[in-house]
Amino acid sequence: MSHGPLAGLRVVELGGIGPLPFCAMLLADLGAEVIRVDRPMDAGRPGFPVLHRGRRSIAVNLRDPAGVAAVLRLVENADAVIESFMPGVAERLGLGPEQCLKLNSRLVYGRISGWGQDGPKAREPGRDINFIALSGALHAIGPATSAPVVPLNLVGEFGGGGLMLAFGLVSGLLQAARTGIGQVVDAAMTDGAATLLAMAYAFSGTGKWCDERGSNLIDGAAPFYTTYRCSDGEYIAVGALEPQCYAELIVNLSLENHRAFSRQHDRQLWPAMRMKLAEVFAKQPRNAWAAFFEGTNACVTPVLSLSEAPLHPHNAARSTFRIGPSGAPEPAPAPHFSRTPAGDPAPAPRVGADTRKVLAEAGMQDSEIDALLNKRILG
Repeated sequence: MSHGPLAGLRVVELGGIGPLPFCAMLLADLGAEVIRVDRPMDAGRPGFPVLHRGRRSIAVNLRDPAGVAAVLRLVENADAVIESFMPGVAERLGLGPEQCLKLNSRLVYGRISGWGQDGPKAREPGRDINFIALSGALHAIGPATSAPVVPLNLVGEFGGGGLMLAFGLVSGLLQAARTGIGQVVDAAMTDGAATLLAMAYAFSGTGKWCDERGSNLIDGAAPFYTTYRCSDGEYIAVGALEPQCYAELIVNLSLENHRAFSRQHDRQLWPAMRMKLAEVFAKQPRNAWAAFFEGTNACVTPVLSLSEAPLHPHNAARSTFRIGPSGAPEPAPAPHFSRTPAGDPAPAPRVGADTRKVLAEAGMQDSEIDALLNKRILG
């Protein structure tokens, strides 16, 4: 039995990598029944850890009309379909929004792509770095004296793409529940990355943002909002933006009488301030500084690695991470809900593990399923 606020919703996920399974994972984590459509050639292979958790997998050849017909059986009773094909591919397969909405008028059809379904670049290939470059995000990340820093694929594919599609899909489902009429959600990673820049563009529009990398309060330019290398080579993060936090930082470090720290927002003092803080933090290892600032309001925390983060007491207390089926830590479902908490996600299924059962639930006879299996249309 599914747990979470999305329990009772059925979503068909048409394969895909990266942001699409991330979106499906978010939905499944919160209780939605997600059926992932994989390729028969991959049948029997393990599902991708973490990103494929919490759902069932069927293996269907979408290039065969009989395979498409089998998937459309699922679409008839689904609440949503999500896909990440290049624009036009789903339509050519016979699984585009027009075909699906004709079968199920209350369906919400979610599509995720780098550039969106229209526009001059819609049919061009690209990756996360290209999408955030076009939105302005990449230009803004990194020190003033070096090239832009690639923020993994968090800003484009996962934040601007998968997370934005999940938000759009749930919004569409709320509308469909009220009206009985579905629609298409077009989630472009470049659009989503631009949306994540809302505050930066707001500051820019009011003259409070310098359009040069490493020149603003929250992009590493300020010496009280940046990272410092410690004696062990690890880093500490300082986020003392507010005056009271800044005051506590310099008092704790016994720097209140140092001239460089007399005026927090005097940019002429920033180079000397940064140099002194770098000198101070270089005297002790990271964990010593973390312990020193624990319980203060100075906004100083250790910069933890992926292996260290699950062990931090705060993350442990909130169950931010869980131990996955492999015995390794992985992010737990988020956010937390007071009345309908999410359950413990099931492990990623092997590709095609649920083909027969899911299609039988959709009304296909054993003889039909056997025939498709024999023709290798199903795996």
